[in-house]
Amino acid sequence: MLDDSLRERIDTSKPHSARFWNYFVGGKDNYEVDREIGDQIKSIFPGLVDVAVTSRRFLGRAVRYLAVEQGMRQFLDIGTGLPTADNTHEVAQRVAPDSRIVYVDNDPIVLAHAGALLTSTPEGRTAYLDADLYDPEAVLEAAAGTLDLSRPVGLMILNTLGHVADYEQARELVRRLMAGLPAGSHLVISDSTATSEGMIAASEAYNASGAVPYYVREVAEIAGFFDGLEPAEPGVVRVPEWRPEPSEGPAGEDAAGVDAYCGVGRKPQDTPTR
Repeated sequence: MLDDSLRERIDTSKPHSARFWNYFVGGKDNYEVDREIGDQIKSIFPGLVDVAVTSRRFLGRAVRYLAVEQGMRQFLDIGTGLPTADNTHEVAQRVAPDSRIVYVDNDPIVLAHAGALLTSTPEGRTAYLDADLYDPEAVLEAAAGTLDLSRPVGLMILNTLGHVADYEQARELVRRLMAGLPAGSHLVISDSTATSEGMIAASEAYNASGAVPYYVREVAEIAGFFDGLEPAEPGVVRVPEWRPEPSEGPAGEDAAGVDAYCGVGRKPQDTPTR
């Protein structure tokens, strides 16, 4: 149930990226206005549905990589979106029950559904912050109530940085977040890219709908977020190509039609904090 204060903050007259993405991955937490622009964009560029689905699968693979291969037990997920299946805490705690996860978003509809994100194993812990990407230091300070920021953290920023119109500002926000985390922390990013006319047209249609704009970027710009970090193999690639798992089928030819890139990078010991 939505309380009055949350209801007043929700604008159902315009699409919203969290609800729009929820519709694309088969969720039910969306409104008619989100479905209308979703259907319009699918008619322009059906491949955006593949971007949404494969990006969600990448989240699972990246979290499993960090938890199993890197021993990560702490995750900071910024730009949470609406919960569906296999959220960060579910994936992490499935393989490492003592994992701690902090979700960050500032959308009222996400806040209203945050209860679904706050389940946890007895050994671990989850928390939700109503906070803003544009204030990294406040995010880190609040996250420290759940996470030990003297120990490595997996920083997840998936399909979110496209909302920051200025690329250099987006890079600076990432830099400030990573500066507050210790060596051994990992940055995980995925975002839609300007790698086809269809994706560019879909982005333009979405931005014209009245929603908070989302800007698709060049692949080199996605790679730029990882400057100063040690890339995990295979580097910055299309989302289906990042360590695909047999259960998902071959990435191969299907990957070429996915206009979204991703990567994972580790903060080395000698990374300057400023």
